[in-house]
Amino acid sequence: MTDPIGTAICVADIRATTRKPILAAWMGGQSVDPGRQILNQAGIATYDSPDRAVRAFMYLVSYRRNREILYETPRQVPLNGSVNLNLARAVIAEAQAAGRDTLSEMESKALLAAFGIPTAVPQPAYSPDGAVKVACELDYPVVMKVNSPQILHKTEVQGVVLNVASDEEVRHIFQDMVDRAKRLRPDADIHGVTLQPMLASAEGVELIVGAKKDPVFGTVMMVGAGGITAEVLGDRALELPPLNERLAHRMLESLRIRPLLHGYRGRQAVNIDRLVEVLMRFSYLISENPATAELDANPLLATAAGVTALDARVILDRQAATAKPRPYSHLAIRPYPEEYVQTETLRDGTRVLLRPIQPEDEAMWHELLKNCSERSIWLRFRYLFKETTHEMATRFCFIDYDRTMAIVAELESNGKRHLVGVGRLLADPDHREAEYAVLVADAWQGRGLGSLLTDFCFDICSTWGIDRVYAETTADNQRMQNILRRHRFETKDATAREVLYELSLNSGRATAQRPVSIIATVT
Repeated sequence: MTDPIGTAICVADIRATTRKPILAAWMGGQSVDPGRQILNQAGIATYDSPDRAVRAFMYLVSYRRNREILYETPRQVPLNGSVNLNLARAVIAEAQAAGRDTLSEMESKALLAAFGIPTAVPQPAYSPDGAVKVACELDYPVVMKVNSPQILHKTEVQGVVLNVASDEEVRHIFQDMVDRAKRLRPDADIHGVTLQPMLASAEGVELIVGAKKDPVFGTVMMVGAGGITAEVLGDRALELPPLNERLAHRMLESLRIRPLLHGYRGRQAVNIDRLVEVLMRFSYLISENPATAELDANPLLATAAGVTALDARVILDRQAATAKPRPYSHLAIRPYPEEYVQTETLRDGTRVLLRPIQPEDEAMWHELLKNCSERSIWLRFRYLFKETTHEMATRFCFIDYDRTMAIVAELESNGKRHLVGVGRLLADPDHREAEYAVLVADAWQGRGLGSLLTDFCFDICSTWGIDRVYAETTADNQRMQNILRRHRFETKDATAREVLYELSLNSGRATAQRPVSIIATVT
């Protein structure tokens, strides 16, 4: 009843005139095979039913939406409070030295506290009278938990009692809890109980935050509905650390319990900003501690006033105690490289902060390009544009820090931060070759900033073990040519419009044993 070949030819002709996606459903078995071949040769995907074509189209829609979410510019969320890396490493090292793979509840909470994550601090008690004394100091009501490094899930031995409100209850529960734990877990070392203040969970939402090493994806982070029903509800979201504000919000918004977070039937909304900050701190903890094999805080109580980890459990990776892996090899995504943040001084005495760019810098990146003349823009990008867009910014502000590095020069004036220059490296997957470019705002040219950024980027090349760096400059860009010559570059190739330079570095600059040569073209 139709002409599958003639229709296919018409659709194939349309394909050459439009950028819109075309998906075809050519039904009819072998009788329409010639038409399918015509469509496939024209680069048009074909399906044997409309529902399959629609499903494929929705994959395109999901891909586009995910990319838009991925490149949303996050806010700059300050992580208030200090992070004590030395304390965190000492807690883990002490357990490893003792041959333990599991941290106690007190050690686990000490690790969380070292990263500024609020916890309900447990106080140990080794006798009924000692438990009463601690309870009176904390003030009733209190929570009592069995204290044993071998019992990870205390509820399995009925090792958690809430709302303990009197001295008599404390004495009775102490003896009953210790006796039951010894009976049900004769292999465990029972060190009495711990007590902590009883927080009203009815005023907030119980969550679970966890992490686990995956052999393929590295350490994966999870947040979901917590408490004793965490496994039953199965309401959770997964993400690869490190997190920023955008990713943390995305995890929370994907949960089925998200209406509870925003307030439900007269209950107050939880402090979302504080919850996002705590998730980011968990991400930081995971990133900086490769010895952590598993971690969970359950429940993590979120209220309108703040967020508190009521319980915590950490299991260590035994192999990490002896192995010396490449930094952050336990993660699929390289965290923000804090080691490349430093302050330098220009020739005129101006102090400038050099640091890797981050997505939150997008607004300042737009401002930087607005402060550049058409000539500076042309020398850097080889084309002119009237204005910058978010799509452009994603190419330059959203980077992986492993193959791409952009070092920005930041100044602060009148309480406002500004970018005045940026040096950029783009390496191949093996870190053997890289491209280099630098851009300095017109008002800051001729003050040594370009040379400073160049030195910094070449130092990074040395730590990466880069063999070659490519860059180009125009034949009339005398300022950049002078910078290159001062850095001992030699002309590799030259045309009437462009010049290619090469620099051979000695072993003193490079980290590898072999000599390193850098071919750099700088705009």
